[in-house]
Amino acid sequence: MGRVRKTYSTYEAKAKLSEILRRVRDGEVVVVSHRGEPIAEIRPISREGEDGLRQRLSRLEARGVLVRGGGSRQGKLHAIARRPGALRRFLRERDT
Repeated sequence: MGRVRKTYSTYEAKAKLSEILRRVRDGEVVVVSHRGEPIAEIRPISREGEDGLRQRLSRLEARGVLVRGGGSRQGKLHAIARRPGALRRFLRERDT
């Protein structure tokens, strides 16, 4: 099953915990919000290992968060920025 994201308020989450756990057990991700602001995600526990990593990388790639390199390093992660502080600058620019 795909990763459906259902949102519950904190009030609903307290009242519907069994429903939330059923959804999570079925593979869904549930978001809990407080006054309309998402504050938490409840997700299935991922099974660590090579398959789990491949699946997570594939999901990130599908969302456009990750771009895999080509060439001889196919499927390997590598740095795309060589200048010190590039990650800090990227995160600061992204959050503005």
